[in-house]
Amino acid sequence: MNNYTTIIGLETHVELKTASKMFCGCPSNHFGKPPNTQTCPVCLGLPGALPVPNKKAIEWSLMIGLAFNCKVSNFSKFDRKHYFYPDLPKGYQISQYDEPLCYEGYLDTSEGRVGITRVHIEEDTGKLQHTTISGSDMTLVDFNRSGVPLVEIVTEPDIRSAAQAKEFAQRLRSILRYLNVSDCDMEKGSMRLEANISLLQEFPISKFQFPINKNKSQLTKLPNYKVEVKNINSFRFMEKAILFEVERQKKLLESGYTPKQETRGWNESKNITVAQRSKETAADYRYFPEPDIPPMVFDDSYIKGVSSKIPELPQKIESLFIKKYNLRQQYAALLVSEKSLALYASDSFKEAASLGVDPDIVAGYIINQKINIDKVKPQDLVKDIKSKSESKVGDTKVIETWVDEAVKNLPQAVSDYQKGKLNAISALVGKVMQLSKGSADAKVVLNLLEKKLSSSKN
Repeated sequence: MNNYTTIIGLETHVELKTASKMFCGCPSNHFGKPPNTQTCPVCLGLPGALPVPNKKAIEWSLMIGLAFNCKVSNFSKFDRKHYFYPDLPKGYQISQYDEPLCYEGYLDTSEGRVGITRVHIEEDTGKLQHTTISGSDMTLVDFNRSGVPLVEIVTEPDIRSAAQAKEFAQRLRSILRYLNVSDCDMEKGSMRLEANISLLQEFPISKFQFPINKNKSQLTKLPNYKVEVKNINSFRFMEKAILFEVERQKKLLESGYTPKQETRGWNESKNITVAQRSKETAADYRYFPEPDIPPMVFDDSYIKGVSSKIPELPQKIESLFIKKYNLRQQYAALLVSEKSLALYASDSFKEAASLGVDPDIVAGYIINQKINIDKVKPQDLVKDIKSKSESKVGDTKVIETWVDEAVKNLPQAVSDYQKGKLNAISALVGKVMQLSKGSADAKVVLNLLEKKLSSSKN
């Protein structure tokens, strides 16, 4: 049997929450509005209408690129990307091709660094509504979304697993929310994921040969095909789609076939990907410079001004929590997932330090007890933890009985943890605390669980 290296690149489309659209004055907040009520000659592509770029959208796009460690182009321009689809009234999309705003960035994950090829700005398309009217199936078009500012973030093919792809996308969303440029609400379509997946075939080697190094820097070639799964609207579905595609492509390769280079969609009800169309190449889009919009030139002082507006980002706060408060990594990662939660945790840790309470225990309470940060003040939380700790059950033998019962009652959490999903231990800790009616020492509980799960795995 052959071995395979999974090769994944992600394309993430993010709608910016500017007040107006990318090239006109129509409101950009289109969700839930009556169809075709937020349109004008520009976003409808009517003859003679001229686009005027949204300065705030461009500034926010530069900020996004800088937050992902990108270089910024001093010269950039818009291009026309031609394709014919009912939701694209002009017959082309104003996008960026060979001169994107930002390029050559990166984002670190627990499985390694993922390179970011480019960050560019474009306009969103309209939205198709498939429905039945008077017994006939038909497709309607709502152009309210047409022209909304859309940032595309494209990675290098550096991702090697579905879990890493999910982590990358979650970290990306977290950064965008910290920047306050998008709500990234996947249910509303303001953040949409596309995964390009292929398998690099490695032929069997003898035990006397050096093993093949799967790191990015050691890859001398890429597969001669890739399959794109488009418009995925949840991290869980993306993970499932990638896992399905890996197995589907592996079976084809083992049978002597090269998977088709095509675009596929994720079918939620059947948990499979389905073919949609053959995948286009850049030549198919007939890009050329947008003649109605002059090129953009940014001097270094302007770029420096944009950079100064970037707030402290989650990975820096995560590192601070680990170094300053000695938090375990999985706690720190969960606490910085949302800016409001990170601020609450930070205030709680400062209070804990002043009262002699271990911040790691406080972090465990916030996560495992699902503390309502809008109702419980950090000072009250820490005082409550301090008072409870004085009457906590710390007897290992007593706690072990609760641990055994929690492990027995939550086999899926045990399985997830042993597969590398370390956050799954939170459910087990919560179960022990429920069984003990909050009396078990959380630190002892966590230590016993980690020891038990590691030994049962071996």
